[in-house]
Amino acid sequence: MSTARHLATIDLLCARPFPAERAGSETGTSGPGYHLAELASGESFWEDDGSRRAREAEQYEAECAALATVLEARWGEPQLFSLWSTRVRGAEGEEIPDPWRELSDGMAHAHLWRIGDRWLAVGVSTQGEEHPFQLLAAVTDIDPP
Repeated sequence: MSTARHLATIDLLCARPFPAERAGSETGTSGPGYHLAELASGESFWEDDGSRRAREAEQYEAECAALATVLEARWGEPQLFSLWSTRVRGAEGEEIPDPWRELSDGMAHAHLWRIGDRWLAVGVSTQGEEHPFQLLAAVTDIDPP
């Protein structure tokens, strides 16, 4: 996918009202207070030597950085928000609201902007070698935990 298509999806999510109940959508998942979209997804397998996975990781990080640069020109410098403590707190039993719980399941950090009364988070999910890389975007009115 191209950066222009990613931006169009993000614009759609920013303008769309949040549903009353969690449901799938043409871009991903939406629920009370959030939209979560998969902007791009990689292969679901890896090679024994890891070389393909390493190349794919570089590709997704570069795609995310390019998107963040365009979004920075639009909304200013993002915060680099670590999701590590959110993941740990969730694993220890703390209730983490979506989309933050879903993002923290596979994302180490996200580029984060405050846009009016909503947050926009963009990052790369790397849930493990058995899962594909994903470029994700979340739009939410739920403050980061």
